[in-house]
Amino acid sequence: VQLQASGGGLVQPGGSLRLSCAASGFTLDDYAIGWFRQAPGKEREAVSCMGMSASSAVYADSAKGRFTISSDPAKSTVSLQMRSLKEEDTGVYYCAADSSLYYVCIGRESPSTVPYWGQGTLVTVSS
Repeated sequence: VQLQASGGGLVQPGGSLRLSCAASGFTLDDYAIGWFRQAPGKEREAVSCMGMSASSAVYADSAKGRFTISSDPAKSTVSLQMRSLKEEDTGVYYCAADSSLYYVCIGRESPSTVPYWGQGTLVTVSS
């Protein structure tokens, strides 16, 4: 199982970015995939996760209404469209895969239990 995150960068407050996670070694039917972020000096936190369909997506309160997670099963990619970015969205964004990722995303299990992580992509929101 491999996950490759991309799309991070520097953006001004109010701007947009689209992150992508390319999955290999498994299909999107096998695991739920999600996005987490880790700000400097803070713990890794869930941003959004989805199962086999967009209707199964869950979002952190901070992401609701601004971020949209989607998947392209044919390309084995999961994307995170981020709009109206704020400085507090700054951090390293990781994609992750696990059969129980839903419970991590809603806070019932720790991110430390997730077995598969991408390498992270840095998002900096700053003027």
